[in-house]
Amino acid sequence: MKILFVYPKNPITYWSFDYALKFISRKSAFPPLGLLTVAGMLPEKYEKKLVDLNVQPLKDNDILWADYVFISAMTIQKKSTREIIDRCKSLKIKVVAGGPLFTDEFEKFNDVDHLILKESELTIDDFINDLENGTVKHVYSTDEWTDLSKTPLPLWRLINIKKYATLNIQYSRGCPFNCDFCEISYLYGHTPRTKSVSQLIHELDAIYETGWRGGVFFVDDNFIGNKKKLKEEVLPAMIEWTSERKNPFTFITEASINLADDEEMMRLMVKAGFNSVFVGIETPNEDSLTECCKTQNKNRELVSCVKKIQNFGMQVQGGFIVGFDNDKENIFDKMINFIQSSGIVTAMVGVLNAPKGTQLYNRMKAQGRLDGEFSGNNTSFAMNFVPKMDKEKLYVGYQKIIDTIYSPKVYYERVKNFLNEYNVSASQGHLKFNEVIALLKSMFRLGVLGQERVYYWKLFFWTLFKKPKAFSVAMTLTIMGYHFRKVFENTVA
Repeated sequence: MKILFVYPKNPITYWSFDYALKFISRKSAFPPLGLLTVAGMLPEKYEKKLVDLNVQPLKDNDILWADYVFISAMTIQKKSTREIIDRCKSLKIKVVAGGPLFTDEFEKFNDVDHLILKESELTIDDFINDLENGTVKHVYSTDEWTDLSKTPLPLWRLINIKKYATLNIQYSRGCPFNCDFCEISYLYGHTPRTKSVSQLIHELDAIYETGWRGGVFFVDDNFIGNKKKLKEEVLPAMIEWTSERKNPFTFITEASINLADDEEMMRLMVKAGFNSVFVGIETPNEDSLTECCKTQNKNRELVSCVKKIQNFGMQVQGGFIVGFDNDKENIFDKMINFIQSSGIVTAMVGVLNAPKGTQLYNRMKAQGRLDGEFSGNNTSFAMNFVPKMDKEKLYVGYQKIIDTIYSPKVYYERVKNFLNEYNVSASQGHLKFNEVIALLKSMFRLGVLGQERVYYWKLFFWTLFKKPKAFSVAMTLTIMGYHFRKVFENTVA
């Protein structure tokens, strides 16, 4: 049996990092971890290939080689996914599909031969058995949550790791919180499920053995969902592992703001190699936090929490939303002030949307306010429901936020504000070869040709003399700022 795994093209968005990737000569930010993991679930006797459209084109000969084409996709990849399916159908090659897009919108893909919905660990064996017995069905699904001990190692050999900026790993699924706009609890449940320590170390070994040295993204939606296990077992094991191998990786993850309440956790994470964490801040408006059930963010000084995490040595990347029913017209200035004073350099600001399956979607449907479909793009002007605020005022206010926070003057001020709070580790001060190349490119692209050149050189020399250990971090943020400005210029246009 010949299986071709195909990962659809990502459009240019905040998370695609297209403009930043050019500085380090990489094709994509992250490899398709889901498909690589599914590949590990299939029998070893099957021949397997993978084409990631973000790093290489899909040729007809690739499709014709296969008995089945496996596709996994997110909502934002819908357009590319449709094109892949149509090509496979025209070449009379059968398609097997799964992932969040198909779990959310399976009824729109009746022409897909076989749908593997929800968590593949619980359904893929039935599909393979039926396939080999000639009794294969159209849809395979489950209402249960898998034991992550059943999750195999990703087949890293199917990709060229040099095409990617960061590799990825998954330790847990699920989140204990219940934010009404978030589909994580719908897709993965409220109770965090984790892999064993030995399993996680085995996965780190597998990445290490590929020769990779650099960033590794823990794709968990809330890494600290099970704090006790992390502090007592996982992080101590990671610290020992990284120390024995002289810190080959730096780690990035996502966590809730209550991370700031646990100093022991932060110390252990930094010691293990974590230097960045994405946190859903959402809004400085308490009424809007109540509205969306973001209880973990309520009744706390959010700016102080952010700065505390930065002081411990982790950059906070923040998610922000406007368009809640309780937002007033002053929310846009409040958001700008919050982002600037917190020193959250990489601030992802979007208008509220209601993904299918969320409590917000169900509420908007019950109120007759649904309007269109969710594109999956967290930083576009599109909304899939009618907001309480006049939509024109909302869009003008949203544009004001992104025009302001990513203008060179304001952005570079925020970088400096962050660096003053950030407790950078000594190991982060050394530039790797690809970072030297990126630095040279940034000096020309941003320091000579860029509209930000005055601010670029001011930050360059300020960091070099005042915060030399943070120099590589500062130069990375200049490149990220260039990407964000380009993305939002396109969004506004």
